[in-house]
Amino acid sequence: MSGTHNFDAKVVWTGNQGTGNTRYQGYARTWEVRTPGKPVIKCSNDPLLGGNPHLHNPEDMLIAALSACHMLWYLHLAHDAGVVVLGYEDDPVGHGESEPSGAGRFVSAELRPRITVAEGTDLARAEAVHFDISKVCFIARSVAFPVYYSARYVIA
Repeated sequence: MSGTHNFDAKVVWTGNQGTGNTRYQGYARTWEVRTPGKPVIKCSNDPLLGGNPHLHNPEDMLIAALSACHMLWYLHLAHDAGVVVLGYEDDPVGHGESEPSGAGRFVSAELRPRITVAEGTDLARAEAVHFDISKVCFIARSVAFPVYYSARYVIA
């Protein structure tokens, strides 16, 4: 499993309203992710920048990817630690800043998973699993901002 990996996607701009981008207000900030063999994801710019609030934007997708990577590694490492996970959901939030020029960046992210574990679970062990994820999660190891988490546990 070691070595290099390629992750392919196809991004297609769908916002040409007949004249391309000849006028700044004359085109839509919409596109589709059309990865072969997978469902199409319709996307738009951030609503603060005039995008469609009903479509995913790059910032949504980055935070969702970070959360999903954390979840998948949590399930794996929890299994290895003997922690039985029965449910997992997260409401992650990315904290960003914008400069007067319009340039923006994430300054941090917080993962807020609600994890349902089996009765009798050692919650200290369940919590400790989070500390190892940043060492292995592809996305967490790739971002240039701190990622925090505040997990909540439900005993089932």
